[in-house]
Amino acid sequence: MWKAVIAGTTALTIAGAGLAFAQQAPRGDAQRYRPSAEDVSALTDARIAGLKTGLKLSAEQEKNWPAVEAAIRDLAKQRADRVAAFRDARGNGNARSRPDAIERLRRGADAMTSRAAGLKKLADAAEPLYKSLDDGQKHRFTLLMRMGRRGIGNHPHWQRRADSGR
Repeated sequence: MWKAVIAGTTALTIAGAGLAFAQQAPRGDAQRYRPSAEDVSALTDARIAGLKTGLKLSAEQEKNWPAVEAAIRDLAKQRADRVAAFRDARGNGNARSRPDAIERLRRGADAMTSRAAGLKKLADAAEPLYKSLDDGQKHRFTLLMRMGRRGIGNHPHWQRRADSGR
């Protein structure tokens, strides 16, 4: 008797979970929110301001901040340019003629190379600042940089996988 009850409960749970997930799936033709260039710029400004505020830099540490900010802005611009190029390619009727696997690999490699150069530039710019931080600031730096990397949903930000590599 108990085996039948447990089996029935398990079956209902699995079926119910499947239905719940099926109801939450977005429609394939549904229009997703696409942030404007102004939105992206505002979010980048907010993330940079949040990082700087969260670090509570001393006057001596402030001297190293402009290079870090410039590197973050460069990464954000690179990403915005990749997204714009990707959207332009799709807008020109290329959405139907998808690139083959080799072309996608090449695009992905190019995007990774570009992003790697930007990240290297950020690491080089941030190193003097990071070395001057105390342990609490280093912890906040790591935490806030991770938050910036994750972003908000699918919104662009300075450190995300390149859309052009998809």
